[in-house]
Parts: sequence; structure tokens; C-alpha cells
Amino acid sequence: MVTLKKLMNLENKTILITGATGGLGQIFSKTLAEMGANLLLVDMPGSNYKDLVDELTGTWGVTVQTFDCDLESQQERETLVELVKQQTDSLDVLINNAAFVGTSDLDGWTTDFEEQSVATWRRAFEVNLTAAFDLSKALTPMLKYGNGGCIINISSIYGIYGPDYRLYEDTLMGNSAAYAASKGGLTQLTRWLSTTLAPEIRVNTISPGGVFRNQPEKFVERYEARTPMKRMATEDDFRGAIAYLASDLSSYVTGHDLVVDGGWGAW
Repeated sequence: MVTLKKLMNLENKTILITGATGGLGQIFSKTLAEMGANLLLVDMPGSNYKDLVDELTGTWGVTVQTFDCDLESQQERETLVELVKQQTDSLDVLINNAAFVGTSDLDGWTTDFEEQSVATWRRAFEVNLTAAFDLSKALTPMLKYGNGGCIINISSIYGIYGPDYRLYEDTLMGNSAAYAASKGGLTQLTRWLSTTLAPEIRVNTISPGGVFRNQPEKFVERYEARTPMKRMATEDDFRGAIAYLASDLSSYVTGHDLVVDGGWGAW
């Protein structure tokens, strides 16, 4: 019988994480470094990697490399792939975590549906779906080179469920069609890739529920009342999910959407 300790061991594994300096990106990085993985961290030009890299290398002694890439640009994605190929012959895990989430003041984003713009829709799809497709395709040969590569796509409950607009009343928050549709597409891309790339590469999705990030008090109260666990998520709530799917703990799991939502979708 293989021990759980061995199944969880990611030593000598190389993992690429996009959106690495964001809230989820950082917790994924810290979790996987604790498990022994060497990391390739990708984020927007101008991102602050220093504190994160210092913590990862100082605490866990892993190797960490950083790469700037605006995933909205196909040219920059192609450059990223070439740089990764120059640094390593094989890749064990690709985590498509970066997301175009917009802001309440972005033109054509979370406004009334009739005012949501095609231009902003296209930006969201480029980052949330096209970039994941593009990187997965380009890095598949490297993922196949190793023994048991995997892709993990980070989606959202809004890729599964429709929005409850009562949550947003009397706030500046809203819900974008582009975000929901692109995340739904990402979940379906996971299913498609899982059968296309099997058995060499496993492909799974994590769909987070709402994460507390100092949203308006009214929104938080309504969200918590709507959630069986009676709270919003914290980044730490996703450590187990990423550890499971990135390691051999899930060696017979592919095409799965692991929903981490505090029970949001159960009622």
C-alpha cells in the first residue's frame, strides 16, 4: 500500500501557476511549496513577487522562478512558453489560475445587461478561457514528458450557477455575463481536455465560492445568509483542494469540477 505521505510528496516536481501574486495564487504557491514543488510563478508585468518568493524559498527551500506575462496578449503568451521551455525540459502541473475579474467602474462590465460591452466581453474571454486553452495546448508536450502530468483550471461557482441579484442591492457590485460565460466555458474545456489528453495528463477544475475580500457589509451579510456554512471563504479554504488535485492523491481523478463553495450550490 502506498502511504499518504508519498502520494502527497511533490519533491522534484515543477508547477506553473498563473495569477501567482493574487490571493488564490499565493495560497496555491505556499501550499505546493510546502509539499516540495519547485514553482514557476506567472503574473502581470509590474507584479510584486519579492515577498512571496522570499517566503517560499526561505521557508521551504524550493526553487522559484518568476515570469511577467499579460495573458490577454497572445504574443506575450507565446514568449512565456518559450521562456519556460528554456528553463525546464518537463512540467508536471499547470494551474490556470489567472482571471479577468474587472471592477465596478470598468466600462461595460458589471453594469445593466443592455450596457455590457462586446469589447469587455472579449477581454474577459481572452484571459479566462483563451489563455487557458492556449497555455494548455502549448505546454502539453512538456506535461506528457513527465510521469503523470496534470492541468488544474480555476473556475467559479458563476460558471455553474446564475447570479442572485439580491446580494448586490444597494452596493456598487454586480455580475458580468462575460465572467460567468467564460468560467462556464473553462469548466467545459476541462471536461474536453480530460478525455482528449488522457491517460497521460489529468485535467480538473476547482470552482471557488465567494472569497471574503472586504466587500460591502450588506453583501457579506446576504452572502453568508445564503451559504450553509454561514461564512464566505478564505484563501486557506482552498489549500486542501489544490493539494489534492496537484498530487497523486487524485491520481484516478480527471474531468472533475471540485466545487469549494461552503454548500452554496446545495440549495
